[in-house]
Amino acid sequence: MNSMLRPALVLFAALSLITGLAYPLAVTGVARLAFPWQAEGSLVERDGRVVGSALIGQSFTDPGHFWSRPSATAPMPYNAANSAGSNLGPTNPALADAVRARVAALRAADPGNDAPVPVDLVTASASGLDPDISRAAAEYQAARVARVRGLPEARVRELVARQAEEPSFGLGEARVNVLKLNLALDELARAGRR
Repeated sequence: MNSMLRPALVLFAALSLITGLAYPLAVTGVARLAFPWQAEGSLVERDGRVVGSALIGQSFTDPGHFWSRPSATAPMPYNAANSAGSNLGPTNPALADAVRARVAALRAADPGNDAPVPVDLVTASASGLDPDISRAAAEYQAARVARVRGLPEARVRELVARQAEEPSFGLGEARVNVLKLNLALDELARAGRR
């Protein structure tokens, strides 16, 4: 028994050090060298303080800001510690009710807008943390944001176009990071007051 216990404990200790300490430290070191901004959480700063991450969505409900894609995380939206989708299927009545409520909220915030509501404004992503919306979803909201802020709609649409990112590897559709768009919008408003 003793002859088997010693090698097993040595192997256990060695593998624990390799997989539990050496490997994570090596991966973290390489990530910090190769991708320093991403390895630190892709934190976005404004006026010397962190206002969010470019990789995790935030809830915006003020009609003067662009609204994010809904989040299905619990107990609060965009809870990065609890990434999850709603797991509601397309025939689930709860999903249909949630979509109807979200469409109603969008229509109430912008009663004159009778354009079709982009699907990503009323359905959550698989992770519940998506920081981006489609360019169509941003353009859908441009008139409301311009009206509430007292800005020319063309200026707000120009800002959306500048913030839009082309699809990665040519797959998918153009997207807009909501946090970065709202920060650019706030900067535009701040510059207008100077």
